[in-house]
Amino acid sequence: MRLPGSPPPRGEQDDPSPGVALPRYVAGPLVQVIRRLGMAGAVMALAVLLVYSDRSGYQDNHDGEVGFQDVLYYVTVSLSTTGYGDIVPASDGARLITTFLITPLRVLFLIILVGTTLEVLTERTRDQWRQAHWRKNVRDHTVIVGFGTKGRSAAETLMSGGLGQDQIVVVDPSGRVVEQANADGYAGVVGDATRSSVLLRARADRARQVVISTQRDDTAVLVALTVRQLSKSVRIVASVREEENVPLLRQSGADSVITSASAVGRLLGLSMISPSSGAVMEDLIQHSKGLSLRERPVTKAEAGRSPRECDDLVVSVIRGHRLLPFDDPGAATLELTDRLVVIHRVRPEEAKAAAEKAAEKDRRERGPGSWRIPRR
Repeated sequence: MRLPGSPPPRGEQDDPSPGVALPRYVAGPLVQVIRRLGMAGAVMALAVLLVYSDRSGYQDNHDGEVGFQDVLYYVTVSLSTTGYGDIVPASDGARLITTFLITPLRVLFLIILVGTTLEVLTERTRDQWRQAHWRKNVRDHTVIVGFGTKGRSAAETLMSGGLGQDQIVVVDPSGRVVEQANADGYAGVVGDATRSSVLLRARADRARQVVISTQRDDTAVLVALTVRQLSKSVRIVASVREEENVPLLRQSGADSVITSASAVGRLLGLSMISPSSGAVMEDLIQHSKGLSLRERPVTKAEAGRSPRECDDLVVSVIRGHRLLPFDDPGAATLELTDRLVVIHRVRPEEAKAAAEKAAEKDRRERGPGSWRIPRR
């Protein structure tokens, strides 16, 4: 289906891969190499200590004496190979040490050397467990379909409003886009969101809300229809380019439709007529910075008062399913069950605390000397 005003189809897309790509945090390559070298060195040092403590029980076929250099040579060739027979255990104690201590250390040394292969096998098992655990436990999350500029901005706004990054799942047909989303810490699914199987991998049937920010209006309509078929209660917010496609999105099940082209045009016109008003509007739509639009419940101290008596500037009052302007006679007295849409000034200490909290969470998840890599 092609709607009026839709841009031409995108070029060749990456082939979708099955499953959910979950972000993970691992040590950098240099740290991994140093760590493995350290473990191999510790195994060799322990073996040297054991053999040197009973060096009298070993025989050197070259000169008959076993010194520290001979012990180091014996341990090196014994751990990396089976030895050359020039230095051999002669006493019963030395043979017991070789049998019960040196041989297990040799196996451990080889495991460290071939650890990459074992790590791949272990990683696959861990990936399968993580995906099964994720599918079982994820619910009330947010699915963002299309992770371009609009989708990424929506994710950042949601997180600045208190939503955890682990509660956001990205769906995009491009594997490169999902890979970059993984690198940023988001779970992702590669595939066409107009297919119910792809949305089920993102557990859109158990999501709280779905954000549709595709590049084409016809794709947005099909995604909305598919999402609504999977869940009757999920909240759907969609973006379209052209105003004439808004009714189609609403009929397809979208609860809110944002017309990106006309919204940008109105902001451009407002900035030309009144640059200060345009700056204020731009400030309002940037969360956790300067002035910010928020929705919050009425506090006990505000119940029974007028909207003008609140600390924040009240724009609207939400009572039940009705959205009342702040000067509506029906909203003259606030009720405890009401919700308010307010303009709130973000104080510097609030912005600083939020930034520090996000940085601390990031450090805790990454760990020292680690970096994020995507999961495919």
